Amino acid sequence: MMKKPAADTRQHILDVARSLMTVKGYTAVGLGELLSQAGVPKGSFYHYFRSKEEFGEALLHAYFSEYLTRVDALMAADGTGAERIVGYFQYWARTQGTDVLEGKCLVVKLGSEVCDLSEDMRAVLDTGTQAIVKRIASTVAEGQSDGSIKSTADARELGESLYQIWLGASLMAKLGKSEVPFANALGTTRRLLAH
Repeated sequence: MMKKPAADTRQHILDVARSLMTVKGYTAVGLGELLSQAGVPKGSFYHYFRSKEEFGEALLHAYFSEYLTRVDALMAADGTGAERIVGYFQYWARTQGTDVLEGKCLVVKLGSEVCDLSEDMRAVLDTGTQAIVKRIASTVAEGQSDGSIKSTADARELGESLYQIWLGASLMAKLGKSEVPFANALGTTRRLLAH
């Protein structure tokens, strides 16, 4: 049997952790459970990560790297700026629904939990969310230029407001085990783009 390359083992640990933490959260997943699920010895973990905090930072960096690639593809799709913004948030609703177990947003799941535990992890979350807002704002500006977005609000402010609405909708959907907050957020999004 061939030994896995180091990068594969590191990524495997991160992938398993993401799966566990999107369901349980950061503090509820112990190192023993993670290593058991990943099928790697404790020494492997400390070979790649000096601490659970450093591991948490790596997990968030990997998440944002993957997620921003998806956002970029959605924002580069065919259509007007408004269509691309709505398409992105429709994607959000499909992937963050209460019946979807994999691929949950780590900002929603871990944000409030880790911000109080680690300044470094908070900084990664802040940088990542600002990158998302920047992409939304850029597409809002394109929609304002192509005439599909009627709002004359500052593109950055509107992009940030939309992101905040959807973060709130994700939390409300989780609390109520309902898709209604996403439908409401989509309606609000359409109204904000039109005025």
